[in-house]
Amino acid sequence: MPTSLVTGATAGIGAEFVRQLAARGDDLVLVARDEDRLLATAARLPGSVEVLVADLATDEGCARVEARCAQGVDLLVNNAGLGNPGAFEELPVDTEEHLLRVNVRAVMRLTHAAVGPMLARGSGAVLNVSSVAGFAPGARGASYGASKAWVTSFSESLHLQYADRGVQVMALCPGFTRTEFHARAQMSTAGIPQRLWMEADEVVATGLADLARGRSRSIPGLPYKAIVAGTRLVPPTAVRAVVGSLRSRMPARR
Repeated sequence: MPTSLVTGATAGIGAEFVRQLAARGDDLVLVARDEDRLLATAARLPGSVEVLVADLATDEGCARVEARCAQGVDLLVNNAGLGNPGAFEELPVDTEEHLLRVNVRAVMRLTHAAVGPMLARGSGAVLNVSSVAGFAPGARGASYGASKAWVTSFSESLHLQYADRGVQVMALCPGFTRTEFHARAQMSTAGIPQRLWMEADEVVATGLADLARGRSRSIPGLPYKAIVAGTRLVPPTAVRAVVGSLRSRMPARR
């Protein structure tokens, strides 16, 4: 059976990846910070399940997961990520650095650890969960959007380098998805139209299907495909005007 390792495996999009990968018969390695939630999640799953307690913002936690990736996995899902509430100047620099350690540094390090064995055997895949927030300057969360722009660019670059060597790398770029992400980040969702919300099962199913098709980027949902296409066509001055309007209507905190 193929082995899939999922970070941020106990909630939201990560938990949905776990459910869908288990349903197709993969052996699983679940990574998260909360041991109790990890064990509870593993107990509900069929088949072979490993649990790995690790905080990817720390050197020790990241190294623990890197070592498991280096042992060999067939699919790495870099899903763990976080956002910060508030304006950039209001946040301690350590808080912003913590975000970048999880959203950027851990993605790079785990991918590096996993890709070597994949290339050696000529097969494997890495799916990095990014966001449509990375395609344009944001109304809030400058570091979050920038971190996701990095994830998308990084993934697409590795796709170009490795696709002809049997290793698939793809960025999954969802929009607003019904998970606990916004509540945990203390971000208000007031003013977001209902039509822009997606369910985690649809996001994950789209991502896995696009990965199987060999795509370098997956954008679930027709509204978001249109939004991303629009960011490439609309002049930057117009994008900034729209973002400024949104910023005035969307509070940063709950």
